[in-house]
Amino acid sequence: MASVAGSVTARSTATRAFAAAAWCTLGWNLLVILWGAYVRASGSGAGCGGHWPLCNGQVVPSAPQGATIIEYAHRLSSGVALIAVFALAFAARRVFPKHHAVRKASVAAAVLIVTEALLGAGLVLFDYVAHNASAGRAAYLSLHLVNTQLLLASLFTTAWLARRDESALPRVRPLLWAALCAALVVSITGAIAALGDTLFPATSLAAGMSQDFSSAASGLLRLRIIHPAIAVIASVLILYSALRSLRGTTAAGTRRAAQCVLLLVFAQLCVGAVNIALLAPVFMQIGHLLVADLLWLALVALALEGGNITRSAGVLGSRMA
Repeated sequence: MASVAGSVTARSTATRAFAAAAWCTLGWNLLVILWGAYVRASGSGAGCGGHWPLCNGQVVPSAPQGATIIEYAHRLSSGVALIAVFALAFAARRVFPKHHAVRKASVAAAVLIVTEALLGAGLVLFDYVAHNASAGRAAYLSLHLVNTQLLLASLFTTAWLARRDESALPRVRPLLWAALCAALVVSITGAIAALGDTLFPATSLAAGMSQDFSSAASGLLRLRIIHPAIAVIASVLILYSALRSLRGTTAAGTRRAAQCVLLLVFAQLCVGAVNIALLAPVFMQIGHLLVADLLWLALVALALEGGNITRSAGVLGSRMA
């Protein structure tokens, strides 16, 4: 009995340590993403020239200037993120049994961090940096953002599942899938609109409106008009899904997640309005992205918590029958 109790205690300690490491890895990746946005917003994407993985042809750049320091720091932090995610996937194999959902989620994160690195390299190698305003850059940026959001979702799922008894992923309800897709669409249009703000900064609201409605305006500026409308429409769907989840359960986890979603939707709308009013300064762009990422994670939490309740209710019903 003592040996069994000791084994259970050791396993519990291992899962707690793994969960803490998973949350830290998620937090680090979030910081890397925000720093990457600063690289774009500050126009430092070409700080290492057209070289990758080297920086201006060197492993460690000599006498680097501001843009080079910013870009090089992002590459270093991305490398740390890559190592951390792979270490997490390796640890999951040691801590959790075969076919456990934590293993699957951590492997998904490992695959996505590799594609994240490759997409980041492509930005440099395809010259989708600095003042490039092509449609190709906008499309590539959209693909990069989808991969980033899926990476965050995988890391969150890994951490969320680590302290739970379930060995399989919960079933996500269709309404929450729709809310997640809506959030993803808003993020894509927001990223392209932010690129337009960086490449075509406005000197005033009036000048910005004139730019946006000009017949010669870039497609990036068109999205600067469309993005707020899409954000409002998506917010209605996300609010509705959160309210449905809030009213449909008494489970503490689901209620907390739904409340976070409601709060973050209103926060994001307010931050977005201030961002427009202040003509999208760098610090507001970073703040806007941070709230968007937190809202995305809150929606992932709501999907997991809600799916977990649905599955538990199904299991309970089958047992009672």
